[in-house]
Amino acid sequence: MKAFFLLMGAVAALLLFGCGDSPETDRSKQFIVGFDADFPPYGYVENGVMKGFDLDLAREVAKRNQWEIVLKPINWDSKDMELNSGSIDCIWNGFTINGRENAYEWSEPYVDNSQVVLVKKSSKIGKLADLKGKIVAVQTDTPVQKALTGKGKRADLGKSFKRLIVTPNYNNAIMELEAGSVDAVAMDIGVAKLKAATNKELVILPETVITEKYGIGFKKGNTALRDAVQKTLKEMVADGSAKAISAKYFDGKDVLIIKP
Repeated sequence: MKAFFLLMGAVAALLLFGCGDSPETDRSKQFIVGFDADFPPYGYVENGVMKGFDLDLAREVAKRNQWEIVLKPINWDSKDMELNSGSIDCIWNGFTINGRENAYEWSEPYVDNSQVVLVKKSSKIGKLADLKGKIVAVQTDTPVQKALTGKGKRADLGKSFKRLIVTPNYNNAIMELEAGSVDAVAMDIGVAKLKAATNKELVILPETVITEKYGIGFKKGNTALRDAVQKTLKEMVADGSAKAISAKYFDGKDVLIIKP
C-alpha cells in the first residue's frame, strides 16, 4: 500500500509539471544580459538600481519580444566564461568589436566610440606626447590596453609611459587619478565625457588614442538570437524610440550609428 501511494504521488507530480511550461520553455523566454556594473553611462548600478543606455535599449528589446529581461552584473574578466556557459545570453555594455571580430557573433555596430585620455586640469599634460614618463591607467581586457601594449596599434605610445597600470574597472582608475596615484587614464570617450562633466577638475586630451565601434556580443553560433535582437533594435531606430533613449544619456544627442 505504501508503494502504491508513492507511485500515485509521482504520477501527480508529473501531471502537475506537465500542466505548465517546462524549465527549458521558461528559460527560452528570458533574455539575460551580462554587463559591467561600473561602466556609466552604458551600464551601472546606482543606489541598487541598474541603469544605463545599453540596459534601457536591452529592456525595450526584451519588452517588444515578450521576453523576461534579466540584467546580470558580471566580472569583466569572466565575461567569456559567463557567455560560453550559458549563464548570460549576450554581452551588452559598451562592448568593443575591434580586436574581437572573430570571438563572438556580433550585432551590427551601433555606437562609434573613441579611446581618449583623461587627465587632471591642473596637470601640465596637454597632448598625448606629454604622457612620456607618466603613469597611465587602463581597465583590464579593453582594446585600449591591447593597443598600448605588445604589438598593439599604439604600442609606441605605451612604451613611452613610465608605467601602465591595469585596474579592474574605470571607477578604480578614476579614483587613482583623483588621488594622484596615476597621471592619466586611457578610456572610452563616453565614460570620459561623463566623468569630466561631473568632476570639473578633469579634462579630456584633444587627440584620440584609437577609434572603435561598439556591438552586442553573442556566443559563437547563436545567430538566431543575434538576428532577433538586431531586428528589434533596427525597428527601435526606425520609430525613434532608440533615439529617445540615447538622448537621456548623452545630453540630448543621438549616438546611434545603426540604420533601420
